[in-house]
Amino acid sequence: MAPVKVFGPAQSTNVARVLVCLEEVGAEYEVVNVDFKVKEHKSPEHLKRNPFGQIPAFQDGDLYLFESRAIGKYILRKYKTSEVDLLREGNLEEAAMVDVWTEVETHQFNPALSPIVFQCIINPALHGIPTNQKVVDETVEKLKKVLEVYEARLSESMYLAGNFVSFADLSHFSYTFYFMVTPYASLFDSYPHVKAWWERLVARPSIKKLGAGMAPPTPKA
Repeated sequence: MAPVKVFGPAQSTNVARVLVCLEEVGAEYEVVNVDFKVKEHKSPEHLKRNPFGQIPAFQDGDLYLFESRAIGKYILRKYKTSEVDLLREGNLEEAAMVDVWTEVETHQFNPALSPIVFQCIINPALHGIPTNQKVVDETVEKLKKVLEVYEARLSESMYLAGNFVSFADLSHFSYTFYFMVTPYASLFDSYPHVKAWWERLVARPSIKKLGAGMAPPTPKA
């Protein structure tokens, strides 16, 4: 059987969200780079894979998918085993909690953390745009409020959906990984249960492997 294909740079946060799922289930896969410098993501060929001209795109035989969280769920369903069940779909309540905290990551955590990553790493390094400190300061205050909710939740269970790691936790990996190399990483020190949760995640073999290839870009001179 041919390996599935993931289109986009492996260092991309959204691509990494897909790759961590593939690593967790031990699936064979191929990463196909998409060159943004020559606008390959807007090429007719790539638009057939992702009509919005974004990354990632995913191919499994004749099936093409886009949107990283949807791709991740597909992977976890396809390769589910009794040992690897990161959606917990055999238990209605557990599956619901996975869904809840996946939605929280999408609509609460990511909007409160990703602007800091963009302002401190992505914009300076890839676009030569200096950090907008006003945006960072405002976003840090939003993130603190979100982390208060996470601290309360993680004081009750080891992981977000319960005492088991799930897709909800893994979805946080890529943006948090880059956040932890910004000057604001120490913010997690104020939330000990959140910090312990993150340390458990980065100790996973899948995240260790992917993290080794995700060095943040260096700012343009």
